[in-house]
Amino acid sequence: MSTPNHGWSLVAPNIYRLDVADVNCYLVVTSDGMTLIDAGLPGTTRALEELLLHLGARATDIDALVLTHGHFDHVGMARQFQLRRTPILVHAGDEALARHPYRYAHESSRLPYLFRPRAVPIIARMTKNGALMVKGVQAQPRVRDGEVIDVPGRPLALWTPGHTAGHCGYYFADHGVLMSGDAIVTLDPYTGARGPRIVANAATADSEEALRSIGAFEASDARVVLPGHGEPWEDGIRAAVAAARRAGKS
Repeated sequence: MSTPNHGWSLVAPNIYRLDVADVNCYLVVTSDGMTLIDAGLPGTTRALEELLLHLGARATDIDALVLTHGHFDHVGMARQFQLRRTPILVHAGDEALARHPYRYAHESSRLPYLFRPRAVPIIARMTKNGALMVKGVQAQPRVRDGEVIDVPGRPLALWTPGHTAGHCGYYFADHGVLMSGDAIVTLDPYTGARGPRIVANAATADSEEALRSIGAFEASDARVVLPGHGEPWEDGIRAAVAAARRAGKS
């Protein structure tokens, strides 16, 4: 809906995308307050500060941080929210991972992926923005599958294990928007491939489970999908799920 401005852009009414080093997180602004979905990398802090300045707000005005999962590139700014005593929420399956965001299960060695020509610049950007310096947090395991979370925007949690044990997407019914985290991305940081897909085996615990579980997203019938990596998808969640399953694992 708008062009990026120092790492942020308006992608749906009252929903802002923070896009730094090919990692997305989203700020949802409502009359009841603000919710941040995911915490990007440490380098995302500047983009968030500039967005809040644009909104005439401060970081202390963010009422909750809700994690799709506990990987390092989604927990990057979370420590500063913990220090401010902002509630940080996650599914119980990823509570331990949020504390130790580098200790995650993956099907394949990461090393071969690091030298893929399309992945090298992505990984370099992530490293420059603090990907190796993320500190874990103690998140509250209050996200439950099929329940609306009592935070501004009132998203519905949809449990989609496979990428991690406790991965959840969030459906904002008032906007027709699904935030898919890394269950469905439109850019795989490990391969550089674009279009709806699951993340490569180098960062996915169980790819077969991941491909099955994304079917849970279809019940939302979301018009717009906002992924953890890559551009927004505006052709509906059912088309995204179908495309991800055709792409398969990598």
